[in-house]
Formats: sequence, C-alpha cells, structure tokens
Amino acid sequence: MTNSNEFKSSWTALLAATAGMSSGLGLNAYINNIFGPYLLDAFGWSKADFALNGAISIITVLWIPVIGRMADLFGVRNVALLGILFYPISFVLMSWMTGDVRVLYAIHFLQVIFCASTTATVYCRVVAERFSRRRGLALAICAAGPAITGAVASPLLTTHIDAYGWRSGLHTMAAFTALFGILALLFLPTRKNPRAGAPAYSARKDYRAIFVNPAFRIIALSAFLCSLTHALATSQVKIMLADHGVSGAQAGYMVSVFAIGVILGRIIAGIALDQWPTHIVSAIGMGLPCIGSYILATDATQIAILGMAIILIGLSFGAEADILAYVTACYFPMHIYSSVMGLLTTAVGLSIGLGSGLLSYMLSLTDSFTGFLLLGGTLVLLGAINLLRLGSLQSQPAH
Repeated sequence: MTNSNEFKSSWTALLAATAGMSSGLGLNAYINNIFGPYLLDAFGWSKADFALNGAISIITVLWIPVIGRMADLFGVRNVALLGILFYPISFVLMSWMTGDVRVLYAIHFLQVIFCASTTATVYCRVVAERFSRRRGLALAICAAGPAITGAVASPLLTTHIDAYGWRSGLHTMAAFTALFGILALLFLPTRKNPRAGAPAYSARKDYRAIFVNPAFRIIALSAFLCSLTHALATSQVKIMLADHGVSGAQAGYMVSVFAIGVILGRIIAGIALDQWPTHIVSAIGMGLPCIGSYILATDATQIAILGMAIILIGLSFGAEADILAYVTACYFPMHIYSSVMGLLTTAVGLSIGLGSGLLSYMLSLTDSFTGFLLLGGTLVLLGAINLLRLGSLQSQPAH
C-alpha cells in the first residue's frame, strides 16, 4: 500500500484517535500548568503541596498495563468509552473544590483510574495497526493532539480565567473534552483491523515474550531515566519561571511555547523515524531535556534563553510519545502492542511519580528547582545514550 493510500483508507481511524488524544488524560500536562498558579493563589497551597499532585501518576505502575491488555483483548473503542465519559466530569468536580488539597489529589486519582484509557497506550494502537510506510508521521499526528490543544488553550484559557475566574475555566474544559470525546466515539472503529492478524496467545506467553525481548529492557530503562524531568513539565513551568523573574503573562505564553515545542517534536520525530535509523532518532529526541534542564538550573533571566530551554524540553516531551509508540511497533508483534505500551507507560509513570515526590521533597528543603534540574538532566543524558543500543537489535517486519 502506498503512502497516500494508507491515509485515504484509514483517515477516519486517524481522526478518531487524534480527537481522543486531544481530549484525553494527556491534557493534564497543560491543564496543571495553566491552573496551578490560580489554585495556589486561591487556596494558599505551597509549591510543594501542588508538586506532590504529580506523584499520583505512580498509580500507572499498576493500572496502565491492565488498560493496555484490555485494549488488546477487547478493542480500543470499548476500552476508551469510560475515560471519554469521566474526563469532562472530573473538571466539573475540580470546579467545586473549596481549598482542601486532598480533594485535588482525589480527583487526580480518579482521573488516572477512569481516564487512562484515553492515552497513547490505547489510541496509538488504532494508528499503528493501520499504517506501516508512514507510521511515524501518522503516530505523530495522533500524538500531537494534546499539544495542539495545549498551545491554543493556554493563552485563551489564561485570558478567560483572568476575566471570569478559574472555576469558569474548568467548566470550559469540561465542555471541550466532552465534545471531542463524542467525536472520537463516532469515528473509532468497532473492531480491530484484520491486517493485525492477532493470534490467540495466553497472557503468560505474551508477557514472557515481552520480558525476554532485549528491546523491552532497553526502551523501558530509557523511558524511566528520560521521564524524571516530566515532573516539572507537567505542572511546574509557570511556577519555575516565576523564580527566574518572568511575569505571569509571559509565563502563560511560555506554556504555549512549550506546547508548540511538543507539537514540533512530535511531527519532526515522526518524519525522522520514517526516514532515519530508529536508535539515532530516539536517542536525540529523548535526550534534549538534558540541555534544557541545565539551562534552567542557571540564574538566567533572559526570555530568549529561558524560552530556548522550555522549547527543548517541549520538543523532547513531544518526541518521546511518538518514539515510544513507534519503537513498540518496530520491535514487538501487533497483537501485544497495547500491552507493551502499557508497560512502557508504567516506566514513564513511575519516573514521573518518583520525580514529583523527589521534587516536592527538594523544594521543601531548599525552595529551589536547581538541584532537581541538575539531577534530572544527568539521568536524561544516560537514558539517551542507552537508546543507542537498539541499533544492534533486529526490528519486526512491517505489519
């Protein structure tokens, strides 16, 4: 099948997956950054209190693999339904908060439990099993959904919140996610593509095949090491930039810069993965936060320098999603695609959860991001170097 024929025959599945990702749990990275300063101001929470919210991502260690396995067994549409329904409700619940930070933690916990089915672990399977020649680009389009939403939403929501309050902003997010979730449901296929040809393997055999594959050990370790700094990217950008003397309005636009970086990272990585060696693209794409973290660890106050650091982190944040989805399709058979993605997402979630806890602890001691940035940047560098080992492994034939 030619490149153009792939897009012609599977555009509805790509549209559905992109709409689902654009209105799913991946938006939390942008929503937390936008609403964080307003919640701290409204309720008097400390930066450490708010940073601890990200530690709830550690729940993915147990839950995301279950979601991935369910998607392999029961199909994407059936599994995504619960998350599509609950995510808008969670924003309404947040708008009712009265100041107890534990309520925020509880809502985030429920989001992870009910809405994990609206992430790349589930939606990328729809794309990966229908594209082969242009799989990287198709996955990039799908994964760019949350970033595009974040880039557009950040300045618009900031303006809206300044005018009408943060509760009204949450109601707006509830309406948006409900509408796009309905769009995803309308176009998601009701059955898997027969081209996937999934044999009826047992869970025991499937997971044995995953864990004995050296590619899994390499990718999972690097996913863990390269994701520690996500604890900053998912909720602390505006707060961290305030420590560099950046105004609230400028920091709001920096969130958009971050989101634009995510979009560019996903598209560039997708195109590059279709053209150049997977291990080289993966190492470069996932290693960029090393530079950004080291820059932010300095006392720089120039907007251009800080913007460069933020966009480097954004580029990698975007590239990582495409890279993990792509290498999963490259090194594992399609019938266990979501199971592998679930385990890799576990590695990422564990890293973010531990990183958030460590960040909260370090902030409580020093009230500074510097130590965490230096540690995180070094671990990212090690993870990127480890990905180069994929070059010695043989990938799966095209599906």
